[in-house]
Amino acid sequence: MTSPLSLHVYRALTALGTPLAGPFLAWRRSRGKEDGERLPERRGVAGIPRPAGRVVWLHGASVGEAVSLLPFVERIVRSGATPLVTTGTVTSAELLARRLPAGALHQYAPIDNPLFVRRFLLHWRPDAALVAESELWPNMIVETKRAGLPLAMVNGRISERSFRRWRRAPRTIGALLSRFDLCLARSDVDGERLAALGAPRVQVAGDIKYDAPALPADRRELAELMGQTSGRQIWIAASTHPGEEAIAVRAHLRLAEVFPDALTLIVPRHPERGEAILREVATEGLKCALRSRGARPGPETAVYICDTIGELGLFYRLAGVVFVGKSFVAGGGQNPIEPARLASAILHGPMVDNFADAYAALDSAGGALEIADPERLGEALIALFADAARLRAMARAAGDTVERRAGAVERSMKALAPILPFAGASR
Repeated sequence: MTSPLSLHVYRALTALGTPLAGPFLAWRRSRGKEDGERLPERRGVAGIPRPAGRVVWLHGASVGEAVSLLPFVERIVRSGATPLVTTGTVTSAELLARRLPAGALHQYAPIDNPLFVRRFLLHWRPDAALVAESELWPNMIVETKRAGLPLAMVNGRISERSFRRWRRAPRTIGALLSRFDLCLARSDVDGERLAALGAPRVQVAGDIKYDAPALPADRRELAELMGQTSGRQIWIAASTHPGEEAIAVRAHLRLAEVFPDALTLIVPRHPERGEAILREVATEGLKCALRSRGARPGPETAVYICDTIGELGLFYRLAGVVFVGKSFVAGGGQNPIEPARLASAILHGPMVDNFADAYAALDSAGGALEIADPERLGEALIALFADAARLRAMARAAGDTVERRAGAVERSMKALAPILPFAGASR
């Protein structure tokens, strides 16, 4: 399989950069972005032995991709094979430690270096590899195919921005996509983009995030929080990025003019920002509490900063309205399907390219509402809390939309049948 000069150069430079991996990982560790006890995994050194039998490697970048892979993981476990899930972030590893079923394994993905990827493959000897969404790491792809493994993309997506960027390097992206035995796209648009960039075998299976199980919640904790906040107008600013917390605070101040008992929950996309958000909110004179300190939302609490991992399901069940972040700043939007599955009324900004299809479906069904101007978020909240019937109708529409669009995992598993090793012997 021929490769363009750009791919050869990339592979050579990443190989030459091997001595820099140590300082690079140490720097990331100092910023809380690496698990110090599992750093060898980032160099392809396994932290646990390879199990006997068949192994299917599933790779996702971070939390969202990892959650979307869980239905595949469960089916692979039931087949008798071992799913090996790799991700690249500490938060995704912590989440998977709680949510992977028995029989499934997690490792940190090796850095995209030829030596590290090769070392990973030599230890694990997987029978097939599935890559989630848009994880196009050149060394990972080249070394996986060099090892003779079937390779498929699941829930494939290419944003408009990425599509335009890759069109400027057609031979490079074509060389990467041509190595996939199958690309399962999440939408017609994504399928067309993948084919235009050089993927030879593309099928549209639908968005597997519609099939993801509802986010879990501790029922006892939910009951206690509901008791402590009973009768209040509760909304959540979920998966926020820097700048959106200030927007949420201004929305709270406007909402509190009409509903003085209103309670705002802020769940930052990166929980380590909790302390900084607390200081930012306090400058507005609002009484706030930080969940990571063990604080609870008391009667006087105006803003509850939920800077913990794996509890979004708890907060979605507690709040009546969900604003989904990364849609006013940073751009691209976060996953609206998770709150929609729990029948939440959804608000969002205009920057939702990463989940454009999902937001379009929810908006058209009346389960979600776009807020074009951040300064109008407070008014939108007032309108919803003042009209209980409309709020219930939005929540029902969001839940119904998710139910109608489910089924992508079954379609994907059917398409992957020739690739996955369920019926064959182990390699």
